[in-house]
This record gives sequence, C-alpha cells and structure tokens, in this order.
Amino acid sequence: MARKHRCSPRPSTQLLALLAAVAPAAGMAQGTTSTTLPTVTVKEAAEVPYKAEKSANEKFTAPLLDTPKTVQIIKKEVIEEQGAVTLMEALRNTPGITMQMGENGNTSAGDTFQLRGFSLQQSIFVDGIRDLGAVTRDTFNLEQVEIVKGAAGAETGRGASSGFINLVSKQAHLGDESSVTGTVGTGDRRRASVDLNRQLSDTSAFRLNAMAQDSGVDGRDFVENKGYGLGLSYVSGLNTPTRVHLFSQHLRQDNVPDGGIPAIGYEGYTSVIGPKVRRENFYGSVNDREKVDADMFTVKVEHDLGEATTIRNVTRYGKTHMDRTLTGMNTGGAGIGNTGGPLSAWTVNLSRQRVDQENSILANQTSLNTEFNSGSVKHSLAAGVELLHEKQTSFAHVAATPATAPANLYNPDPYRAMGNFGPRTGDESGTTTNTISVYAFDNAELNERWSINGGARVDVYKLSSSSAVGATPIEDSRSLVSWSIGSVYKPAENGSVYASYATSSTPPGAFTQLSASATNINNPAFDPQKTNTVELGTKWDLLDKRLNVAAAIFRTVNDNQTTVDQLTGATVQEGKTQVQGIELSATGQITRFWQITAGLAKTSTKQIDVLNAAGVGTDGVRWSPDLTATLWTSYQWDKLTMGFGARYVSEAKRFVNTSGAQGNMPNVPSYWVADAMAKYQVNPKLSLQLNIYNLFDEEYLMALNNGGGRLALGAPRSATLTANYKF
Repeated sequence: MARKHRCSPRPSTQLLALLAAVAPAAGMAQGTTSTTLPTVTVKEAAEVPYKAEKSANEKFTAPLLDTPKTVQIIKKEVIEEQGAVTLMEALRNTPGITMQMGENGNTSAGDTFQLRGFSLQQSIFVDGIRDLGAVTRDTFNLEQVEIVKGAAGAETGRGASSGFINLVSKQAHLGDESSVTGTVGTGDRRRASVDLNRQLSDTSAFRLNAMAQDSGVDGRDFVENKGYGLGLSYVSGLNTPTRVHLFSQHLRQDNVPDGGIPAIGYEGYTSVIGPKVRRENFYGSVNDREKVDADMFTVKVEHDLGEATTIRNVTRYGKTHMDRTLTGMNTGGAGIGNTGGPLSAWTVNLSRQRVDQENSILANQTSLNTEFNSGSVKHSLAAGVELLHEKQTSFAHVAATPATAPANLYNPDPYRAMGNFGPRTGDESGTTTNTISVYAFDNAELNERWSINGGARVDVYKLSSSSAVGATPIEDSRSLVSWSIGSVYKPAENGSVYASYATSSTPPGAFTQLSASATNINNPAFDPQKTNTVELGTKWDLLDKRLNVAAAIFRTVNDNQTTVDQLTGATVQEGKTQVQGIELSATGQITRFWQITAGLAKTSTKQIDVLNAAGVGTDGVRWSPDLTATLWTSYQWDKLTMGFGARYVSEAKRFVNTSGAQGNMPNVPSYWVADAMAKYQVNPKLSLQLNIYNLFDEEYLMALNNGGGRLALGAPRSATLTANYKF
C-alpha cells in the first residue's frame, strides 16, 4: 500500500506549474544567447558514459588506471538510468556497503551506512570538504559519486578507517545545455527537477539545478519524503588562467520518518512466537516529523601559474539543522505484551525521541598542483593547507508528557493521542573541533614501467566537548600523522599492477562527544585508534580502452580498541578488528551500445582480543556480509534503451558472541533483488523512461536494529515513469 493521510496538500499542481514556468523562461534565454558547442570534457564523458578516467579529487595525481588504490566512480549516467534519487540508492552500485538502523526504538538520522566493517557516516565529503549533519542526501545536484576504499587518513584526516565518499557537485560550463524532468510512480511518488546551464559570455556561465518532491514510500503507510533543493553555480574566467567559482546548495526536507516494524514472525526471531505484522503497519504518529534545513556556500579561486602548475583556494561555510520527532518501538524483553490473550489484544511498547541538532562547518583550503622533472623522474605533485572549524550542538527539550502508551501490535493507530515534547530547556551539549592540516602527495614516474605514488598528512587539532550549559568542558589536543605509499608496475600501456599501504587515525571523540568515563573509548586519556590497509591489485583498460576491469586483495586492521584485562579488570587498548577480502569490478562499454558496471566483494571480518568483563568477545563484525555483488547493464537499439540490474547481499550477523547467546533475530538473511529499465527517445528533445524495482517482488530485510527486534523491509515491486525534456 502507499501512504495514507496527507497533512498538507499535494503540490503536484505546483510542480507542474513550476515546470511550465521554467521551460518558457529557459527557451527565451536560449533564444537570446548564442549556442556554443559543449566542452571537450563533456564529449569525452559521453563516449563512455559509465567510465571515468580520473578522479575529481586533486589529491589523486595519477589517472585511475595508475592509482594504487580501489576507487569507484558512479557517474550521473548510471544514477539517471536507475532513477536513483538518494545517495543510498546510488551507492547500491558499489559492493561492500550496508545500511544501518538505530537503537532504543529509534532510527539513525540521515545517511547511515558502513563499508568493510566500519561506519562511513562521518566520512562523506562534498567537493573534497567534509560534510556534516544528519541529512538524507539527494542526487539532484551531483555530477558523480566517488568511493575510495581502504584507510584514507592521508586524504581526509581523522577517521576514514575503511575509506570515504566524495560527492562531486554539478558546475556551470560553457555552452547552453538544459533539461527538465518529471517523475510519477507507485507509492504516490511525485518529483520534478530542472537543470539549466547558460553561457553568459565567452568566459562565464551560470547553472541552476532545482528539485521538488512529495512522495510516499512503497509498502509503507503514512511515511513521506517531501522537500525541495536548489543548487546554484556561477563561473567566470573559463578558458583563462584565472577562474572564480561561486556555488551553493540548499536543501529543505519535511519528512514523516519510519521506525520500521517488529521482527516477530520472521525466521530466527526467538523472543515471542506469533505471526508477522503487516509490512505496511506504521507504529509512529501522524504528528511525527523530520525537518532538515541544509545550506552550503562555496567560493573557489583557481589560477594557472603555467601550463603545469595550478594554485587554488576554496572557502566554504555549511550549516545543517535537523528537528525530528519519532515514535519508535521497544521490542526487547517484555516489549511485546498481552501475549496470553487473543492476537487482537497483543501490544508493543513505544517510545518517543526528539532530535534537535545543529551542525556547522567553516573550511578554507589552499592547494597547489604541479608537474616537474627531477632528472629522469617525472613528478605530479599536490600539496596544501586546510583550516577547519566544526561544531555540533544538540538542544534539550522538555520531556514528552504523558508517557507514550503501547500500541496494538497488529493494528496500530497512528491517530492515537501521544505526549508532545515541550520547548527547549536552554540546556545543550556538543563538540567543537578546530583543525590545521598540511598534506602532500606525489606520483613519481621512474620510467615508462614503474611509478611510486604516496602522500602524508599532519593534523593538529583541538576538541572541546560539553555535556550541558555551564558544565566544565572536556578537552583534547594532539597531532595525527597519516600516510600512504604505493608502487605501480605497468606491464602494458593499458594495464597496471600495484601494491600499497595506507594508514588513518581516529582519536577519542572524533565524531561524537568526549567522555570522562574511564571505560569509554572517547575518553581523551586513550590513544587514537590506528588503522592500516595493505592492498595488492591490478587494473586494465580493455576493448580499445572502453572497459576497465580491476581486481584487488586487501587487509585492514584497526588497532587500539578497548577491551577488559581479565586479570586486573582494567580497560585497556589491546583489541583489534581485522577485515580482509577480495574485490572485483568492471566498468565501461562491452560494445558501443552495451554499457556495464559490476562489482563483487568477498570479505572476512573478525575481532581480536575484544572482551567484556565476563571474558566474552565477538566472532566477526556485525552488519558485515561476507559476499556482496552488484550489476547494472544497459543496451541501446536505435531509440530504445533497455537496462537490467541485480544486487546480492549475503547474511549479515547482528551479533554473535563467543558464548553463543543471540536472542531475537540473530542476523539479516541473505537476499538478491533485480531491477529493470526501458527508455525510449521520442525525439531529440523528449525521452520517456520506465523503471521497475524489485522486479520479482522479493520480500527481504534491508536492515535490523542492534537489539534484533525491529527491522526495515526493502520495498516491494514498484515502478516510476520519468519524462525528460531537453531544451
């Protein structure tokens, strides 16, 4: 079923009016500006739609083929063919990423996923600058998504134990190129977007990207995803030695959040024996809301000192505010009640959560890219200085009264009266982080066969955390050093074999508050967690360099985790997490009309010497499937393009300790899902695209909470129809 009960009028008419207003205006602009051919870069991208030759990150000084690291780039062509509108949907194209849920009856806020056994929530960057805030990121203003795997402290600074994600924004370019898109679908989905690029002079251009949506969620009642976004970009000095980029992004979301459904009745659930609930059941309140305001302003100035040297300065200010009220389930212990009576009387405990959080960031980067020779060695050097001020503040509210009563397990009523939170109490908690970083990377070509690629970064930072207004803050200051080194051998011009070693550090309180507890890893008395990754791999461009295939084996070890000394009972840093495996990928064209992007990751995770006071440890890392695979392929016949995709995720364990105790659902079962697409080019300007998701209507668990009593199901079979008009 689709959502029910709309608290605000549907803006479908407003969206249509927006499209009707934008198209004529764009047409008039087109009529008054001379048409200029697209840049060479656009033409090259169009020749091999799925395949990228180089990262947009200036720190990667070699082409991807010769970069000794696993780097996957998801280009906008793939995102558009799949109809992916969120970052999580786009990331289904890379193996090894899994989604997470929150605990205590709540869902985690914003994008929450992990890669190779480690959280990526705080390792998301936009155009090379860390992006903070609990927000579900949209793809409307993205040119491509870059996923870098393995310890990456040298590239990003603190954290990045298993890699990072860099979102590349759409930028203005020379030439007039614009389109407007409208989408409708099952689940009451409605979405419209516009991409308007206009050349203003021989050296300047302006680009506007906008999105508005008002959508339900397939298979869920009452859940809504509603909001709008705006991306603005102005560039002057194009094709000149000095270029100035002014761009911003603004996102507003007003969603009804989803707390999932009880896990009762699903295979492996052990707490209470009973039938499944309806997948559409909504256990929240119609008054639950998730409101997000996210704004980002950027100024970038680039100047070419010569043919091979560019210096740039980037300044950014970003601020995100989330205000969320969510009603969630507490299914553990006696969470399901009245089980001695008829099913119609069974209940499930509920709790209400209020998140009122503000994140801000002020960043300034000055960097240099240059090429030079030292004897017979050719160098490609990137170096820079980064200044960063980050702040996170959580505001306390008067508790909800009266207490939330249990809901009927099999027939919950979203309209029932619930306690409301009061105003802010004036109390707040949070962390401020100030960082000065210096880094340098060099790709040294020793000869036509051998090169060495490496870099290092030093971070000097200060963290200050406060648990309440007036409380004595907890502070921590120190320096971190991260580095990477790799050697590349080219047996042929179109291939490479490499070996690399990279490190990263995660200090106490790096992405949360510092703690005074002697047993908490965020106590500043503890040392940073150290992560290192060893990787061996090979990359080849085949079929006239249209198709890239790659294979890599890797091992990542995260050290200095807390454990309990079984003799003294003290908390010590002698625990480790080890993740190792193999990853395969293929991206590009098999023929001029046949595109493909595919990946497979086989991993093994384990924790070493991580014990509690009772001497109980864990076997492996939760939410880490040992096999993930993804495929998307499309083929064009004249005006018709057909696409097909499949994803496989093996079993992901919730928690398995060495004593064998599990409780509730012990894992997320394995699943595979297939999608399909058909696109028809009606004429040179208009195309129609049909996407069908979960083609075979498989029922599968997408995520499970830490307690194993609450889950989120993947969407049932669903579809969208999209019209795209270029002008």
